[in-house]
Amino acid sequence: MIPRFIESQLKEDLFKGKAIVLTGPRQVGKTTLLQQLKKQFQEKVLWLNCDEPDVRSWLLEATSTRLKELIGDHKLVFIDEAQRVKNIGLTLKLITDNLPEVQLIITGSSSLELANEINEPLTGRKWEYHLYPLSTLEMSNHLGRLEESRLLEQRLIFGNYPDIINNPSNAQINLLELSNNYLYKDLLALEQLRKPVLLEKILNALALQLGNEVSFNELGQLTGADHKTVEQYINLLEKCFVIFQLNAFSRNLRNEIKKSRKIYFYDNGVRNAIIKNFLPLNLRQDTGALWENFLMSERKKLNSYTRTFVNSYFWRTHAQQEIDLIEESGGTIRAVEFKWNKDAKVKMPETFKNAYPGASFTIVNKENYMEFITGTRLNG
Repeated sequence: MIPRFIESQLKEDLFKGKAIVLTGPRQVGKTTLLQQLKKQFQEKVLWLNCDEPDVRSWLLEATSTRLKELIGDHKLVFIDEAQRVKNIGLTLKLITDNLPEVQLIITGSSSLELANEINEPLTGRKWEYHLYPLSTLEMSNHLGRLEESRLLEQRLIFGNYPDIINNPSNAQINLLELSNNYLYKDLLALEQLRKPVLLEKILNALALQLGNEVSFNELGQLTGADHKTVEQYINLLEKCFVIFQLNAFSRNLRNEIKKSRKIYFYDNGVRNAIIKNFLPLNLRQDTGALWENFLMSERKKLNSYTRTFVNSYFWRTHAQQEIDLIEESGGTIRAVEFKWNKDAKVKMPETFKNAYPGASFTIVNKENYMEFITGTRLNG
C-alpha cells in the first residue's frame, strides 16, 4: 500500500457533520484509499457499490425511513461510484440531514454526472477531494527522492497509475486494458456520446499533438466532425479526468495569443497507450512533449494536494515567442520553461519581461525537477 497524500486530510474531516466527496478517474485508487480508511476505524462500516444493480435500486429515490433501515447502526457509510444512481444528490441530502451521526463518504469517476447530481442538494454539506494517479510527491515519500528520480524514464513512458507502478512487468498490457476498457466507461455510458469511434480519433489526435496548441476546427478536419462536436467530446474527456486544458495568458500585449489552448493528459502512460508507443526515450521523437506533459500533470497534482491555489496558463505571441507555464497567484506571476536537456540555455523573452516586470523565471530540467513537482530539494 502506497500512502496517499490526502489520507490524513480526509481523516481530519471525518465526523464533522459534512459528507466527503472523493472524485477521480477509475483505477486511480479511490476504493483502495477508502478500504485503508475503513481498517483504521472501529465504527461499523457500510459499503455500497453503485456498480451493483441492487444497490442502485435501494438508493434510487429512497425515503428517509428506507435509508434508516438500510444504514441501521452503521456509523461510516461508503457509497462507491455514486454517479451511477439517478438523483443520488437528494438521497445523500436525506442521509446528511436525518442521520447527522453518520459519516458519509461518496466517490465518483465522472465529475460531469456527479457534480450535476450533488452540487445543489449538498451545498454547504460537503468537503470535496480529488484523487489523481500516484504523484511523484507520494512516490518520493514512499521510495525516497533519490530512488524515485532513478525511475524517471519509467514514469515518462508508463505513467503513474497504481496498478502500473505495482506491476511494472505487465505495464504495457495493463495500460492497454486501462485505456480500452476502464478509463472511458463513464463516457461511453453518457447519452451525449454516441460515436465511440470518433472519441478514439479525437484522443489519438490529441495524443499526437501533445505540447502543441489545439484547434477544434483542425481536430474536426482531422476526425471528420464539426468543431462543436469536437469541443463537446473534449469537455467530456476533461470531466472524466482523462485530459485537462491550459489556456493562453494575456494581459497587456496586442500581439499575445489570447484565444488558444493546450491539452495535456493526466497520465503519460495513458497517452502512450492511446498511440501504442512504449519505446524507450532514446528511440523516441516525442521526449520533449512527454517531459512537458509529465511536469504539467505532476505540478497540477502538487498544487491540488497542497491546496496551493494558482491560475495556470501558457504564453505565446504571434511572433512565436513562448513560455511553457505561467502561474498567477495573488498578483504574483511565475514563468516556467521546461527543458529535457539540462544544458539548454534559455532566457525569459524580453517582450514578456517588459510587459510583466515583476515576474520570476524558472527553468525546470532533469537536475531540479524534483523540487518543482514535490516542493522539496533532492538533497533536502
